[in-house]
Amino acid sequence: MKNEYDNERFFEEYAKMPRSREGLGAAGEWHQLKPLFPALYGKKLLDLGCGYGWHCAFAAQQGAAQVLGLDLSRKMIEEAKKRNAGKQITYRVCGIEDYEYPENMWDCVVSNLTLHYIENIEIIFQKVYRTLKPDGVFLFNIEHPVFTAGVGQDWVYTEAGEPRYWPIDHYFMSGERSTQFLGCNVVKQHHTLTQILMGLLNNGFGLEAVVEAEPPEEMMGIPGMKDELRRPMMLLVKANKK
Repeated sequence: MKNEYDNERFFEEYAKMPRSREGLGAAGEWHQLKPLFPALYGKKLLDLGCGYGWHCAFAAQQGAAQVLGLDLSRKMIEEAKKRNAGKQITYRVCGIEDYEYPENMWDCVVSNLTLHYIENIEIIFQKVYRTLKPDGVFLFNIEHPVFTAGVGQDWVYTEAGEPRYWPIDHYFMSGERSTQFLGCNVVKQHHTLTQILMGLLNNGFGLEAVVEAEPPEEMMGIPGMKDELRRPMMLLVKANKK
């Protein structure tokens, strides 16, 4: 997994995003993701790719007994410690692929907009399954395969500069995609819907919910947000360890 988030220019631009400035309430998927969380009181939660630590703080507010936030970016971890510290929360600079995943350790594992940077997502599913306690929950938000399959991950525009349609090409060819995000070249990994969902089922998980994210009504007035209803951007999945 490459780490663009420690690039100074990229990190400065990321800090300007509404979800960076205002937290979960400014994240378009939060109104759908929040109800998927299990009861966390007295539980242990692992956050893979914790970023600023918003979900770690949420878990602590819900009464979680122990929270560990991992992120490959040192800048992200430093920011998380500033913004979302708590006595139950520990932050650690560590890649998702590098964590040890101790067996039967966590009640809930959450990952928000990180798994599309992982080349072999099935190995992560296997490791998460191992580290969850029986009946534990794996909750993640990944960029939608329709989004990651797009050529350049951008619209095709009219001569007037209006979005015309969202192109999809080589959908069934999983692997590396290079795109421009926040003014920087970013490398992501495209996984098909089959690879994501069957990867979970083939490794022992049961699916509880699969939700394609839609922005809430109150965000429709934000410039450019109406286009989010024309193609899915995020896929929310809740799975349990059977």
